[in-house]
Amino acid sequence: MSYFLQLLLNGIHNAALYALLAYGYVLIHGLTHRTDLSLGAIFAFSGQTFILAAAFGFSVLWMTMPAALGFGFIIAALYVTAAGYLVARLIYTPLDAGTRNTVLVATLGLTIFLMELSRIAADTRDYWLPPMLASPVFILGPAADISLTQLQLVNIGIALAVVLLAELTMNRTLAGRIWRAVSDEPTASALCGIDPVSVRTNAILVAYGICALAGFLAALYYGNVSFNTGIIFGLKILFITAAGSFSRPLHAAFGAAIIGMVESIWGGYFSVLWRDAAIFSLLVLVLAIRTNVDEQERV
Repeated sequence: MSYFLQLLLNGIHNAALYALLAYGYVLIHGLTHRTDLSLGAIFAFSGQTFILAAAFGFSVLWMTMPAALGFGFIIAALYVTAAGYLVARLIYTPLDAGTRNTVLVATLGLTIFLMELSRIAADTRDYWLPPMLASPVFILGPAADISLTQLQLVNIGIALAVVLLAELTMNRTLAGRIWRAVSDEPTASALCGIDPVSVRTNAILVAYGICALAGFLAALYYGNVSFNTGIIFGLKILFITAAGSFSRPLHAAFGAAIIGMVESIWGGYFSVLWRDAAIFSLLVLVLAIRTNVDEQERV
């Protein structure tokens, strides 16, 4: 039982990262209704850029470790902001009138570009951050030997705070009402004086910021975010939100959190080599059941 509870607690950390990614994905998909594979790439790209910039600041600029981490955070944030703006203007705006597959293909190309850019920048090497805030915090007391590290608790707290703040903004502010209006009826919203293009651009920037934050947190905890994880995470978030909700960010975040915990438990009892295959199979099953239920309700 102690082993299972430990896996469950570790799964909460995975759940927090997945929840951030799913929430960010729905912020974009809820407006565009287009399949976007770039969110996983932004997650990996931001984490990799953060590590590379921090390593450069520490080893070349002779910064202290806290200053190097701050330098890496700023550089990565600037890159992600520029990427979000360019995606909004160079992908979504010209392809808005096209079919849904055009955005899918374009964001797949962007994913490959960012993966190769990170690989070339890192010279096909893996850079690692030193362990930070690794002291265990015993959840049920030292006798139970069930713990999370200090950094895990910080990451979970940050992710929970971001999701709650974003959900409060969506439900209680003018920005949230505008997002829902454009999501439901972009043409009618435009007739009421709302600029759907501006709303979409802002949503992409916020979503990319949330996914970049997940990349920062993952890099701090794992010490490394490989450049080749972008497609896998992009596909996972796509399937998770398809099985959860494409229009309700909180529902998608909750579904992603469940998948994160399932991954942790699977890794504790079964082969890690089959983990992704099992998760994708589970998501396909849930998606098929959900689609069948929706069709029966419409009938």
